[in-house]
Amino acid sequence: MELQASLFFLILIFLLYLLFSLLIKPKLWCNCEICSAYLTLSWSKQFKNLCDWYTHLLKNSPSKTIHIHVLRNTITANPENIEYMLKTKFHNFPKGKPFSIILGDFLGRGIFNVDGDSWKFQKNMASMELGKTSICCYVFDIINCEIKTRLVPLLSKQDQVLDLQDVFKRFSFDVICWFSFGIDPSCLELSLPMSKLAMAFDLASKLSAERAMNVSPLVWKIKRALNLGSEKELKRAIERINLLAKEVISQRHIIISFLLAGRDTVASGLTSLFWLLSKHSNVVSAIKQEADRIIGENKELTSFDQMKELNYLQATVYESMRLYLPIQFDSKFCQNDDVLPDGSILKKGTRVTYHPYAMGRIEEIWGEDCLEFKPERWLKHDGIFFPQNPFKYPIFQAGFRVCLGKEMALLEMKMVTLSLIRRFQIELLTPPSPDQHPRFLPGLTATFSDGLPVLVRNIQPQP
Repeated sequence: MELQASLFFLILIFLLYLLFSLLIKPKLWCNCEICSAYLTLSWSKQFKNLCDWYTHLLKNSPSKTIHIHVLRNTITANPENIEYMLKTKFHNFPKGKPFSIILGDFLGRGIFNVDGDSWKFQKNMASMELGKTSICCYVFDIINCEIKTRLVPLLSKQDQVLDLQDVFKRFSFDVICWFSFGIDPSCLELSLPMSKLAMAFDLASKLSAERAMNVSPLVWKIKRALNLGSEKELKRAIERINLLAKEVISQRHIIISFLLAGRDTVASGLTSLFWLLSKHSNVVSAIKQEADRIIGENKELTSFDQMKELNYLQATVYESMRLYLPIQFDSKFCQNDDVLPDGSILKKGTRVTYHPYAMGRIEEIWGEDCLEFKPERWLKHDGIFFPQNPFKYPIFQAGFRVCLGKEMALLEMKMVTLSLIRRFQIELLTPPSPDQHPRFLPGLTATFSDGLPVLVRNIQPQP
């Protein structure tokens, strides 16, 4: 009875607080068209994904910037604004305390969740290692071994149906654990065992991302205080992660950040890439022809240096992530009052989100063919890969916080892609119509809600 009375009392306090907020902060409950659509979810009648609705709004905004007042969030797809945030006025746009609080239980004080001296220290430590040529060669060997000993044998079973998204998650989890911590969770063994750490990590990532969807942080904070619902699940998942992480090191937060960067982003990128390749056989043929010319027909990839010559493969990976990137948007918090280059006025504490997913679909940025999957847009006339302005293509962020694991992620995606399309014929179980788009689950990285069921057949001869 005492517990019930306490629970009733806390709920009553919460309801009174909401009523008080309505009376003294009417602007929090803005009734403009955009805010009303967000609060009532009416946008979902026309769009599968929230990112597609944001894209629609940004494409139709003259400045390519919109404002979600109830979230106190300014969202932009303007390259000039992004350069201003990530480079010109970098110090005025940190990750911010609101972001750190939302992901604090999950990521702790890891590199993705801190600013200032702590971020600089972790960045310097990581860049010292990841920038070495010897590390790139070591990563190549790890990926190559995982492909040969686990990924290829798994897919070589005669004419089988697999969820390729699940396979890629297992593959990338094995690789990042092997590379970062020297442990082998063996998620990609033929029996497809499910690591307890991977399951807990998936759940914690999903529930942490859902915190950011609440209009008020009080909702999840009260649930956490009362140990209710999703917050109770999150607490249990993080306890499991911490327990397993302690088997590797005593401080957990760098581990969790590395897992997030090295596992979910690569798996997401590969899933989208193979979804696109299934609809563009001409691109698959072009990758194979390039590989046969540079590596040799029916010959295996043998060194990290060979990868540098595969320009069309590099262009294909970049083009895939232009349309379907692993992290669809990223947010900073304005530390002091500021004005973006497009004239948007920002008050201190405003959340400012740049939206690469939308940017990839804006004609003013990528041209009239922006919705087409065309790796050729990344190649010079001599067929050499040519990168774009990073503030036009902030897939790996840009400026001072550019992704340190960029080259490792690209290497992993290219090696897997090359190995699979030269060995197997991979068909979607349900071929999509030309105008069909994936539905994504809410989370820190883009995940297909229905997975990626495919039929896998062997191709002979195999390299």
